[in-house]
Amino acid sequence: MPEKYILLVEDNPDDEALTLRAFSKSNIGNPVEVVRDGKEALDYLFCEGAYAVRDAKHRPTVVLLDLNLPKIGGLDVLKRLRADPRTKRQPVIILTSSKEEQDIIRGYDLGANSYIRKPVDFAQFLTAVGQLGLYWLLLNEAPPEPQS
Repeated sequence: MPEKYILLVEDNPDDEALTLRAFSKSNIGNPVEVVRDGKEALDYLFCEGAYAVRDAKHRPTVVLLDLNLPKIGGLDVLKRLRADPRTKRQPVIILTSSKEEQDIIRGYDLGANSYIRKPVDFAQFLTAVGQLGLYWLLLNEAPPEPQS
């Protein structure tokens, strides 16, 4: 069985470093793949473009998706994932600094599994990331792979 891993979709280098540091401090040793815009996220998940040779059967355990992304926004990424039978059950957690109620509603309407607002305080962020890792990487029972 392939190792469980996280796909982090984050364009801000500071937020990326903060998230990776929080995983490390929370003793979450699972690999984290990072993509930096919405198009790259879709290419990664659908094994297209630069990721055409990636093994499509080795899916991330969970996708941490920022909303404010270049090229294709996070909500549009989520919409595409939910529209495709190969990724419609992919666990996706919106991890964003957006406080817009409309983003929360739209995220859930499009099928987000969770919506987490990035806390400004690192201690809070560390706690949130630790709980996230514990739940999604250890406790959650993933859906079976879609039939090809």
